[in-house]
This record gives sequence, C-alpha cells and structure tokens, in this order.
Amino acid sequence: MCDICGCNITKGNEHTEAGQAAVDVLHGLLHQNDHQAAHNREHFQEYSVLCINLMSSPGAGKTKLLETTIETLKNEFKIAVIEGDLETDNDAARIRAKGVEAIQITTGSACHLDAHLIHHALHDLKLAGLDILFIENVGNLVCPASFDLGQQKNVVLLSTTEGDDKPAKYPVMFRSADLMLITKTDLLAVLEDFVPKNAEQHLRNLANAAPVFEISAKTTAGFENWINWLKEELKQYRATFPQQQSPHSHSH
Repeated sequence: MCDICGCNITKGNEHTEAGQAAVDVLHGLLHQNDHQAAHNREHFQEYSVLCINLMSSPGAGKTKLLETTIETLKNEFKIAVIEGDLETDNDAARIRAKGVEAIQITTGSACHLDAHLIHHALHDLKLAGLDILFIENVGNLVCPASFDLGQQKNVVLLSTTEGDDKPAKYPVMFRSADLMLITKTDLLAVLEDFVPKNAEQHLRNLANAAPVFEISAKTTAGFENWINWLKEELKQYRATFPQQQSPHSHSH
C-alpha cells in the first residue's frame, strides 16, 4: 500500500494528529489530481479519443482482454494502451507484440495510477488519429477508484476465479463502474461457487445500473457484447466531442 492515497489512514489513527495531517494531505492531493484529470480530459476531447480506464484485482484478465480486443478491432480502429504496474513492463510488451503502441508506467510502491502519471505518459503518445486509449490500471480493487485520470468510462473486471460477492466487499470500486465485465467465463464449468447472477445482484444493490457482460477473452464467448459496447460508446462520444482542431495544433 502507498502513503498517498489514504491506505495508511484507519479508524484507529484518523483522529490522531498524524492521522489528521494525513487526511489533510490526501484532500489536497485529490484536489490537485482532479485538476490534472480535467486537463487530461480536455486533451482527449480535443482529439475525440475515447479513454477507457480498466480496473480489477490482479490476474482478472485485463491484459488478455486488451489482446483479444486489439485482435478484433485492429483493422477498424487505432488503439493505444497506457500500462500501469508496480514493476516490470511485461504487460506493455504483450500489447506491443500485437502491433499497438503501449506506454509503460511503473509506480514503484504506489498501488494506483493518478492523473499526473497519465499526463506525463501523454507526452510520449500521439493522440492525433487515435480512436481508443485504454488505461490498464494497477491491479487493485480499492485505491484506483479514488483517482480520476481524465477517462470517459470506467470498466471493472470481475473474474470467475474471484468471489461473486466482490461488488459487495469493494463497493467504492464497483459503484464507479460504467460497465462490469465478468471474465474467464470458460472456467465456470469448474467453478461452481461463482454465480454470475449473484455478482450482478450485488452490483444492483449498490444502485448501479451499469451493463454486465459475461465474456471469455480466451474463447471469445460473449465478446461481441463488449465490442459492440465499445463501438457505441465511441460513436456517442464523438457525437458529443467531434474533433475541433488539426492534428498538430496542440502540444501537451
């Protein structure tokens, strides 16, 4: 856990002098983050780039989802990816192997990406001509939900290898979801304890009416729902924010 997102603030120390100082610092950091996120969002809107923030537990299948998505859409849309991990560029290498530009952010001990890190990554990424930018956030069902990156949509993955009660256990993350993907459905035959309808009901109990798709990036079962959702979101976004300026009219 990192020292900048509130992980170190608990009920036991929040009322101490050090705890209150940490709360004050956190509020300031979130305010600065939101300001930078708004600036990032302006960049995406200027170039009509749909930015999707992917969040999940480690191992829920974010990178595999991206690989299959790229394979499906590579002849129709230009895609780029910003990868967030504590260490290594393993996931970015997998994305580059698919012929797509991937910018790696290694956060060290920080358990989430923030808007400032995304802004720095944009210096190395050409937005002109891009259709969809995916941000693969650090695997974590807590902290990433608190930090706006400037994205248009949040997609939260819930793997069948996890409990179907995760939305109830991690409500902040799942309340932020514009779409919930139940991944690795090819394993449902041997994972009797995971009931997709239960996972969806836990999401609904959070007053979140977001769509829920059951998919397998390995077999592509149900994958058309995800692809159609992406296409519709891009269409609606570009109807709202058509590109206003020439590709070379702005620098980050």
